Amino acid sequence: MNAIQLIAHGAPGKFELRDLPEPQPGPDKVVVQVRACGLNRLDLWLEAGSLPVQIPLPRTPGGEIAGQVCAIGSGVKDWKPGENVAVQSNLFCGECEFCRRGDESICIRGELLGVQRNGGFAEKVVVPAHALVRMPAGVDFDTSAALSLAGSTAMHMLTNRAQVRQGDWVLVMGGASGVGSAAIQIARQLGARVISTGSTEAKRSLAQHLGAEFILDANDTNWPAEVRKLTKRRGVDLVVEHVGGDALLKCFACLARGGTIVTCGATAGREVKFNLWPFFVKEQRLIGSYGRNRADIQATLEWAAAGKLKPVIDSILPLDQVPAALAKLRSRQVLGKVLIRPNEAQDRRRACL
Repeated sequence: MNAIQLIAHGAPGKFELRDLPEPQPGPDKVVVQVRACGLNRLDLWLEAGSLPVQIPLPRTPGGEIAGQVCAIGSGVKDWKPGENVAVQSNLFCGECEFCRRGDESICIRGELLGVQRNGGFAEKVVVPAHALVRMPAGVDFDTSAALSLAGSTAMHMLTNRAQVRQGDWVLVMGGASGVGSAAIQIARQLGARVISTGSTEAKRSLAQHLGAEFILDANDTNWPAEVRKLTKRRGVDLVVEHVGGDALLKCFACLARGGTIVTCGATAGREVKFNLWPFFVKEQRLIGSYGRNRADIQATLEWAAAGKLKPVIDSILPLDQVPAALAKLRSRQVLGKVLIRPNEAQDRRRACL
């Protein structure tokens, strides 16, 4: 089978399109034929070698997988070849105290698909059977790949780690991103009034199209003051934050008394200086959010099937264009998700028959 493998770190890194042996499922595992796989900021960190874990190379990246079961290992009873599936990218043991209570996102033996294990920038991938989620009728592979990681991350943030009440003010940072575009839609469906940010006119227009009531220019250093003005100096009830660095600190200037920031990323910096005094005086909350649980993926795909949540897809590229796709993501000009279709050529031939 064909796969794109990272063979040297860098920005850009060095990739090769390789012909690898057909994968075989071990006990309790399945082989999934990858129909679509989304790109994620995590792929850039892997490429650059900037993750806080050592990753042996070569490695096949790609964690946002949708496809079809094509082989099952011994002991697999709940799946059969031909079923359409999404793959939970935060692989979990299923046995620790956190997994047993449904919190797979913080499994003590968790691994990331496409990082510690070979991922979906390949025609086929081997994954644990318990990492599969059935795709509901009406959800196609592109939709699933675009939502099952970024969309479910937003779902986890807004319905598990924090809660949104009818009429709440919600600030969504980076509304044109994968997480941001889903968070705007989820917050609106839950009855919130949404403010969002964007660094270009195209990104701000997309956030508005998705349902943000007010959109602010992230390049304007005074945007937190605009948030206070829009909320009549009160501030927002909830901030969906996935940028980190100075952007996280600015979010505190936007936060109401008793308000919450839920954060899932650190693209702009992992370390910040933090003023504790206003934080505890105003009884605010800063909540970490990591990955998603199986229930979050199921909810995300069910919302998509019901038309309540729609993917934003920037572009779809074939497998040999992974380096170009990563360069596009690195440029910060992407609106929504970039997808890879590993079997694009075969799919085109089938469509012509």
